[in-house]
Amino acid sequence: MESSEIIVGLDIGTSKIAAIVGRRNEFNKIEILGYGTAESIGVKRGVVINIDNTIESIKAAVKEAELKSGVNIKCVNVGIAGQHIRSLQHRGNIIRNSMESTITQEDINQLIDNMYRLQTNPGEEIIPQEYIVDKETGIKKPIGMAGASLEANFHIITGMVTAVKNIYRCVDRAGLEIVDQILEPLASADAVLSAEEKEAGVVLVDIGGGTTDIAIFQDDIIRHTAVIPLGGDIVTEDIKEGCTIIKKHAEKLKILYGSALASESKADEFVSIPGIQGRPAKEISMRNLAGIIQARMEEILEYVYNEIKSSGFERKLIAGIVLTGGGAQLKNISQLAEFITGMETRIGYPNQHLADNVAEAMALPMFATGVGLVLKGIEKQSKIIEPKVIKVDQIQNHSKRTKGSFFEAFFKKGKKFFDEDVK
Repeated sequence: MESSEIIVGLDIGTSKIAAIVGRRNEFNKIEILGYGTAESIGVKRGVVINIDNTIESIKAAVKEAELKSGVNIKCVNVGIAGQHIRSLQHRGNIIRNSMESTITQEDINQLIDNMYRLQTNPGEEIIPQEYIVDKETGIKKPIGMAGASLEANFHIITGMVTAVKNIYRCVDRAGLEIVDQILEPLASADAVLSAEEKEAGVVLVDIGGGTTDIAIFQDDIIRHTAVIPLGGDIVTEDIKEGCTIIKKHAEKLKILYGSALASESKADEFVSIPGIQGRPAKEISMRNLAGIIQARMEEILEYVYNEIKSSGFERKLIAGIVLTGGGAQLKNISQLAEFITGMETRIGYPNQHLADNVAEAMALPMFATGVGLVLKGIEKQSKIIEPKVIKVDQIQNHSKRTKGSFFEAFFKKGKKFFDEDVK
């Protein structure tokens, strides 16, 4: 395999763990070299609850990705999610020494560094939204401008340190090194949203197995993020209880025959579920199945709509809602979302950045986060090492992280404690 710039995205989800190996080709598209998936049996609602099981799942996914891609995987970009994620808004400012000299990247860095010192909780991602130069608002790129004062509105994302440390522990014990930690809703947004949608105003809703992640963009700026501790797994549990069947059959029913609108299912349609240990088969009504699914999806979408309203941007989201993640593959889910929210809705497929010869599976909504992690990794890597190119045989030695990456403060402060803890 020829030398090239390689990125590996590791999506540690509640229902699956996916490792995706990719690089940017000469047409500025993402070429997926290989991918691997494994059942996630140690994660609940985005939080690791069993270290050993999670390590085994990571190893299985990575091994499959290595076999398919021919790449020896040593470094990964890891997605961070879970119900512990919170976001808030803050404003920072600095007074420059000279109003005659123009604003530089060093001024921007000082402003961001000041924000890290102001916050008391370790582990934050601080995203500048817009800048203010001498009280002039709405500036996106202040570098090169003259001004005595520089301010910025920041979107700050925080998370529980122990939850992130457990992810770090699992990845490390799986024999991998973390290059970067990326908030999963932001990765999914890069994979499925267009620049026009972010400019017009859009809500990304990523319905995963254990959580539903929300990211609101307007004027090409992230305005609000939230995590709802409900996802596709709870729908499966409802089917299991409502139809009195085992979980494996409930999951298959949801995937193969599930619908988010009971009115679209015929009352006289049934599916036969095999009985357990010689017991008679069970007939499941398609309308009853859809009714169970619809009730739970309505609840999740009501939570989503409440987050949209509380963000204050409800009337500014011209592009409406984009649904992605495994839960977005439910039949009629976009119609239900439009009914609940009154907002135009589409399904987000991570195919706009992918090369034409990529496997069809990679273009499914369930892989939006994984593809987004590769995209984010390529973007950040180019900023760190440009114009140097990472070779396939060099990737195991590459461990640089961009300043201000997700939970950078935690890793700086907690590395010594982690090293001591695992000796």
